[in-house]
Amino acid sequence: MDIVKRVTALAEEKIAELANLFLVEVRMLPGNKLIILVDGDDSVTISDCAAISRYVGFHLEEEQVIDTAYNLEVGSPGVGEPLKLKRQYVKNIGRKLSVQKKDGSKLEGNLLEVNEDHIVIAAETKPEGKSKSKKTVIVNTSVAFEDITETKVLISFK
Repeated sequence: MDIVKRVTALAEEKIAELANLFLVEVRMLPGNKLIILVDGDDSVTISDCAAISRYVGFHLEEEQVIDTAYNLEVGSPGVGEPLKLKRQYVKNIGRKLSVQKKDGSKLEGNLLEVNEDHIVIAAETKPEGKSKSKKTVIVNTSVAFEDITETKVLISFK
């Protein structure tokens, strides 16, 4: 039995009972460390994580899915974790993002829109040409999801 697939199914069963939560990722790391990352449209509480952990842990034990000792951690993606799902982008509309594109270029700016196949960012860019002005200008830039390699929310401590 594929452990990650079974844990994913169990986590999704429990998350279906909890309002506004969604599964981001399930990872099995070396040393039998099992990580379940959950996000929410509003927030993820400690009690949400505990409920998912109890449910998944109980079923893993009952079904004897893992035959050795393991460590189960349930949490939300931390600061600096890349966005993985479109729903995470929607949650972060209005926040400043750093978007790494497949062509190697990078954009930083506020997320304005999330559409079916792209996002729109108010990106900070330097004017092209022979302009002596070194000021950045804000340009609304559309980026297709297929052109993105990684997106992170930028945190400002002003």
